[in-house]
Amino acid sequence: MTANPAQAIPVIAAVGEHIDRPKRPEEAREPVDLMVEALKACETDAGVRVLGGVGLLSLIGLVSWPYKDPVQLLAQKLGIAPAEAVNASMGGETPVRLVHEAAKRIALGEDVVAAVVGGEASHARGQAEKSGVAPPWTPAAAKDETVRFPSSRFAMSPIAKQLGVMNPAQVYPFYEVAAQAAWGQTPAEGMRESAELWARYAAVAAGNPYAWIRSAPDADAIGTISADNRLINWPYPKLMVANPAVNQSAAVIVMSLARAREMGIAEEKLIHIWGGANAIEPEDYLHRDRYDHSTAQSAVLDTSVVIAGGDARRFRHLELYSCFPVVPKMALRTLGLDPALHPPTVAGGLTFFGGPLNNYMSHAIAAMVRALRAHAGELGLLYGQGGYVNKHHALVLSTAAPPAPMATDYSAQGIADAARGPTPPLREGYVGTGVIETYTVRYARDGAPFDAIIIARTPDGGRVMASAPATDTETIGQLTSMQRTAVGVRGAVVSGPAGAPVWTLAKVTT
Repeated sequence: MTANPAQAIPVIAAVGEHIDRPKRPEEAREPVDLMVEALKACETDAGVRVLGGVGLLSLIGLVSWPYKDPVQLLAQKLGIAPAEAVNASMGGETPVRLVHEAAKRIALGEDVVAAVVGGEASHARGQAEKSGVAPPWTPAAAKDETVRFPSSRFAMSPIAKQLGVMNPAQVYPFYEVAAQAAWGQTPAEGMRESAELWARYAAVAAGNPYAWIRSAPDADAIGTISADNRLINWPYPKLMVANPAVNQSAAVIVMSLARAREMGIAEEKLIHIWGGANAIEPEDYLHRDRYDHSTAQSAVLDTSVVIAGGDARRFRHLELYSCFPVVPKMALRTLGLDPALHPPTVAGGLTFFGGPLNNYMSHAIAAMVRALRAHAGELGLLYGQGGYVNKHHALVLSTAAPPAPMATDYSAQGIADAARGPTPPLREGYVGTGVIETYTVRYARDGAPFDAIIIARTPDGGRVMASAPATDTETIGQLTSMQRTAVGVRGAVVSGPAGAPVWTLAKVTT
C-alpha cells in the first residue's frame, strides 16, 4: 500500500483532438503529424507541460499510411523519450482498453504517466491518389518493413474466405437481420429504428467541432435509399455505415491523482476512472452461438452497471460504439435505456463524427471528458467494440471519486462464457435442406444487388453458409422484403460452380 493513497488513484488528466481539412491534397498532414497535434492539444488542455513526463506512449494501430515504426517517429517529432513506446493493436475497443490498462498499472501502485494516441489521414490519402499529387509525407515503408499491429487479422472459416465474406460491413448485417427477427420487427420497423437512432448521433456530431459530417441529416434522409445513400450490404445504406474517409487524431493522458496534483493540473479537470470490464466472442464469426445477441457485450455492460451502483439510469452520458446500428441497439436493450431519454453518444458516432478506423473511441473519450467536466459528479459510460462483434470493453468515468478503489481484475469473460449457448457445428460441403438463420445482400456501387449471403441451420442443428446469385431474383426479392423477414424461411444448399455452396428456394419440396 502506498504512503499516499492518491498515488494509486487513476485519472484522465488531459485530452486533445485535431481535425485536418486541407484546401489542397498536397497540404494535408500525415497521420503521425496529426497525432503530434493531438498530443500538443493535451498540454493546452492540461494547462501545464505534461508530455515530457510521459513514460508510456501507446500508438493505436493505424491503416492510412505505411510506417516502419510510427511510435518512435512520433516520439522523435515531439522530442520526448518515453521508457515504453508501443505500436499498439488494432480494434475499435483499443483506446478504451489502453486507458484501462494504464489505470490498472496506476491502481497497482506504479507511478506512470501514459499517453494513448491515434490518428488517420484516409481522406487525404484518397484525395492524393485521385489527384495524382503525392503529399510530402514520411516516405512509405516497404511492405516487408511496415509495422504489423497486433489483432490485424482474425480467425476465419474456409467457407467465409471462399465466398469472400470477410469485411465487417458484410458481417454486422447478420446481427442486424437476426436481431430484428428476434425482436419481432419487420425489416421496415428495424430500418426506422436504425434511422431514428442514427439521427440522434448525427445531431450530436453537428455540434462537435471535431466532427467530419456536421449536416445533421434526419431519420428520413438516413433511412431512404437514394443515389447518394445507396445500399452497401442489406439492410444498411451508406448513412448507416462507419465513415473511415477522415483526417482526425485524438490523444488521452492518464496518470495518478497524486501526479496530477503535483503537476498543478486543476482538480476540476480530472476525470476519475471508476472501473470497467472486457470480454470477447469467439474470433471466427461462424463459430458464434447466435447472431441476435452477444453474451460478451452483455457481460461487459452488465458489469459496468454494477460499478455504477446497479442502475443504468445513473449514466447521464453515454458513448455506445456505433460502427453499425445493431451494436448500440443491442447495447441499449441490455442497459434497458431509451435513447430518447439517454442520448447514446457524446461525440457523434462513426458515420457522422467520422470513423478513424481504430481510433474513434479516443475521440469519444475526449468528448466524454468535456461532458463530465461540464456536469460535475455525473457518470459516463464508454463502450467500445472491435473486430466482428469480437472484442468488447467498457469504462465508467466521473469527476467524482469512486465509492471504492478501481478493481484491477476487470475481465467479464467468465460471465460471458457462462451465458453463451452451444455453438452449432459448421457443416463444410453440406448439400441439403435448411432454414435461414440470418442473411445479407451485397450491393455493387451502382446500387444493384451483387449477390446474397445466407447463414442457415441444417435439420440436425448444424450451420452452413451459402450464396445466391443476383440472377436468382426470387431469393433476392424475398431477402430484401421490407414487410417480412426471411429468417426462418426454408430452402436448400446445392453445389454450384467450383463446388461453391449455393442457396436456392426452387429445390425445396413440401
